[in-house]
Amino acid sequence: MQTIVNTVRELSLPAQVCAVVANKADAGGLEWAAGQGIPTQVVAHRDYATREDFDTALAAAVDAHQPHYVLLAGFMRVLTPAFVERFNGRLINIHPSLLPAFPGLHTHQQALATGVQWHGCTIHFVTPVLDHGPIVAQGIVPVLADDTPDDLAGRVLKVEHRMYADVVRWLAEGRVSLDAMQRVHVRGVASRSFVLTQQGVASSERSS
Repeated sequence: MQTIVNTVRELSLPAQVCAVVANKADAGGLEWAAGQGIPTQVVAHRDYATREDFDTALAAAVDAHQPHYVLLAGFMRVLTPAFVERFNGRLINIHPSLLPAFPGLHTHQQALATGVQWHGCTIHFVTPVLDHGPIVAQGIVPVLADDTPDDLAGRVLKVEHRMYADVVRWLAEGRVSLDAMQRVHVRGVASRSFVLTQQGVASSERSS
């Protein structure tokens, strides 16, 4: 979330972060966002009897700010199909694996247990099918022989921050679209992968 806010401000993008909404009152991002002058709100899921009731309240809170996009960052609840459809084509998530591999939780443990040589993260449009929406960008990191889940998570996080910054820029500049086959296109960008190198995160973004 901080990366998103800082990207918009530091690059003077034609956009603004209109609000930060969380389902937990102790979410650290709320205090930080409030300190930046950004409106914040808590919609506590425990206050609602069903997932559907919570998502209805959450959608109303989001709609009150009239956002062009809803960007999920550390929001650890599965959203109902009704919520997803309400923001169809505007709801973005980041997931710590190279989707469609390892959807759901414990992705770094899954990667190590499977023995893959490469792991990473994916920014995608959210659909009613969990962690299977159209892919906007992916980041790739090597899996090392002595990695622990925490080691791997830390390596992936570096790529996540760089990726989300670039995707926010593309969205703010109106460059992202979906075709009839639900494939993502970014105007002016042919390849949208990010690779962790010894020197840092390198983008393979190429102009088309």
